[in-house]
Amino acid sequence: MRGARLCLLLVVGTLLSLSRARSQMDTGCAQWCPPNSECINSESCRCKAGFTSPETPVIEEPSVSCEDINECVQVNCGSYAECENTEGSYFCICNPGYKLLSGAERFTNNSENTCQVTPAPGSLPEQPTTVHPRTLPGDSGERTPKDVDECSSGQHQCHHSTICINTLGSYKCRCRPGWKPLSKHANRPRDTKCQEADFPTWTLLPTVHSQSLSRFSVEVQNLLRDFQPATVTYTIQKLIEAVDKLVEAPMDMDHLARHRVATQLLSNLEQSLRTLAQFLPKGPFTYTSPSNTELSLLIKEQDNKDVTTVYHSQGWMKLDWAVTSGAKSSENGYSMAGVLSSPNMQKLLADAPVSLDTRWDTLEEHYGSPVLNVTFTLHSNISSIFLTNTDTEKLASNVTFRYSYLNGSIPSRKELLCAFWKVYDDGSGSWATDGCSMNGTGFCHCNHLTSFAILMAHYQVQDPRLVLITKVGLSISLICLLLCILTFLLVKPIQSSRTMVHLHLCICLFLGSAIFLAGIENEGGEVSLRCRLVAVMLHYCFLAAFCWMALEGVELYFLVVRVFQGQGLNTWCRCLLGYGVPLLIVAISAAVKREGYGHPTYCWLDYRKEGFLWSFVGPMAFIILCNAAIFVITLWKLTMKFSEINPNMKKLRKARVLTITAIAQLLVLGCTWGFGLFLFNPHSLWLSYIFTLLNCLQGLFLYVMLCLLNKKVREEYHKWACLVAGNKYSEFNSSTTGTGTRAFRPSESGM
Repeated sequence: MRGARLCLLLVVGTLLSLSRARSQMDTGCAQWCPPNSECINSESCRCKAGFTSPETPVIEEPSVSCEDINECVQVNCGSYAECENTEGSYFCICNPGYKLLSGAERFTNNSENTCQVTPAPGSLPEQPTTVHPRTLPGDSGERTPKDVDECSSGQHQCHHSTICINTLGSYKCRCRPGWKPLSKHANRPRDTKCQEADFPTWTLLPTVHSQSLSRFSVEVQNLLRDFQPATVTYTIQKLIEAVDKLVEAPMDMDHLARHRVATQLLSNLEQSLRTLAQFLPKGPFTYTSPSNTELSLLIKEQDNKDVTTVYHSQGWMKLDWAVTSGAKSSENGYSMAGVLSSPNMQKLLADAPVSLDTRWDTLEEHYGSPVLNVTFTLHSNISSIFLTNTDTEKLASNVTFRYSYLNGSIPSRKELLCAFWKVYDDGSGSWATDGCSMNGTGFCHCNHLTSFAILMAHYQVQDPRLVLITKVGLSISLICLLLCILTFLLVKPIQSSRTMVHLHLCICLFLGSAIFLAGIENEGGEVSLRCRLVAVMLHYCFLAAFCWMALEGVELYFLVVRVFQGQGLNTWCRCLLGYGVPLLIVAISAAVKREGYGHPTYCWLDYRKEGFLWSFVGPMAFIILCNAAIFVITLWKLTMKFSEINPNMKKLRKARVLTITAIAQLLVLGCTWGFGLFLFNPHSLWLSYIFTLLNCLQGLFLYVMLCLLNKKVREEYHKWACLVAGNKYSEFNSSTTGTGTRAFRPSESGM
């Protein structure tokens, strides 16, 4: 019988358990809701009344916690009473020496406050600070300690400017939220005395005469003077709106005065918000004004060691929470981190100067030439970041933040900078980048805090006048080189082995100049495959031009020095040397150090790669020196030939003209490039102008020397002009420009 009863009880218990489980499944509630929260549905929970979640009002993860709300920062208990916070709630009690008329010890709102002086005669006796344990009734001689709440019983000695907080076996006297201790011993009974919240003086620049500034100063002073802890949210909103109204109004003052006004506005606003935040409950706080100025605050326990993120619509900030309090602890045990993002402050700081003292050397090394000028544009809202800790000039750990800005590719010679507003002793300021880095990631990392913004820096690396000279000069040279090529191909009387050398020299210079004009600029800022190919082609074309100039010297050597010993190199040997040698040099250079082709600023050889520039400078210098030696030998041989008794004057005159032409050609091609070897100081503008002007007009010089000064070419041009004009060309008429019989003698040299 007894066993049957036990079986029946087991069956009933099992059915009840299944019924409760079924009921929970039917309600669809989440079983993982954290403490102090309640279920919404099967996927979310919310904190109970008196608790809040700093991250989100709706909890969707078990890791989120519900923290107690300190209602005392907003509750007004009335006269002669103080608020005491409890877990999930609060209560009010009368100050020591006062009691409620009803005899109760607690009440919950100001309407229930009937605190009056205790009617008992005399004053309350002073209680000792040591709390003795009490014996619970019914104990059999064994003493069990029981804590005495000195704060509720009135047995404390806290000053009326403080709040009593009960602890196990004792109590503490702590300043009211927003108040500051006057004594050095902030938590010792009797010694702790506090003063009211300290707001900055909002008197703005008395030297600046502005009615809007005067009205603003009076409005803010009145707002903060009438401040009550219960109206902290209202005060924050009105303060931000007043600043927006001032900044949006036109200000008739110079840029230096505007910068000083902005500096003082940012400083006072930061100090005021830091003080007001002490009256806010624990957790996040956000406010967006009608002018889109946004304030985001986060208040947590100061001993929290987590890495915390403060969110706002313009981005977010991440920091180690330990830096918010620093070496000095806050009075109420909480720390605060805040971000104030203002789009209107740009009007005051849009044309502010930027200090880049520590970046100039790095910039010149990066761009390969001096930075002539830098212009800046604001690329984001101006955001002030402030903490409970006021000593933020050098933080123990970096603060990382990201702001919304115009995304997209950054053009060449432009850079995004994470800049802060640096304040000077005279009240002015400028943007600076010391202690902050961005590194192209879009994230700012700073070891100090103040007001920040994202700036777009535009570096002017090239002199616009040099750019104009280069483009115009190369365009003229391309036209002249094209005329040279057509002349050497079409004018039959001047065609010879030397003309063939001139033809290929002009072809190489034409291709090199065209590639240089079209592709030398590296617009993307990155060394792309296109940029490397342009650098390789320029290297090859200019080396080929120097090789053909070397063949000019070899041709001159055979024509003058060894005039009676043969005709020199054949066409195939010339082409092999003129195009094969530079191809071999470029192939070896690319195989050894391919990354030497291309630069972030221009598509040419990267001088930063150790020794790579000598792959061009070395052959160039060698060819110039060899040609110079050949010309010296040629002049010496000519002098000897003229001193002979019966010299062959026809050949000597031809050799003399060829030598003069070759020397002029060496001066035009070799010396202009050699002049660049002496351009050691990139800051020397006049050397840069001379080098650019001479090299860009090489095509014009060659056309004048090799075509216009050649008599046979001029005669051919005259013949073509007559054919185009419809006139009959006469060799007699073209020859009568001279006098005597020499006018009818054909030119031996063509000059």
